[in-house]
Amino acid sequence: MRHQISVDPIDLNDLVARVASAKAGGIATFLGVVRDNSLGRRVLHLVYEAYPPMALKELQRVEDQVRRRWDIEAIAMTHRIGKLAIGEASVAIAVSSAHRKEAIEACHFAIDLLKQTVPIWKKEYWEGGEVWIENPQGSTISRAAP
Repeated sequence: MRHQISVDPIDLNDLVARVASAKAGGIATFLGVVRDNSLGRRVLHLVYEAYPPMALKELQRVEDQVRRRWDIEAIAMTHRIGKLAIGEASVAIAVSSAHRKEAIEACHFAIDLLKQTVPIWKKEYWEGGEVWIENPQGSTISRAAP
């Protein structure tokens, strides 16, 4: 399967293997990881939620748009759901193409489009509260911890 929504840790080597091709001279990757801060607060962990059938359909739409713009060999995307600790990978993309420029540009476009369109919801838990990140522009709903 090229694209995945998974509770399991992301294996970047597996993602790269899924796009490797004798025709590809370049493979570009992006790995998004959980950071320890957001909006000036110390983040403790994140929780991602999704409805996998819908999210996978949208990941396919991302691939379709990438293929319309660049001549790539393959693309693979994985997003984790569930509770993630600081430093854990939450999203990964690998793109292969004959030349590095197309792979890099397509990978950059894919992560930006994924964040804008794929229905995956992120909740940040921080010291003193929690917040759902509602949209790609970062609008939030905060709630102090009980």
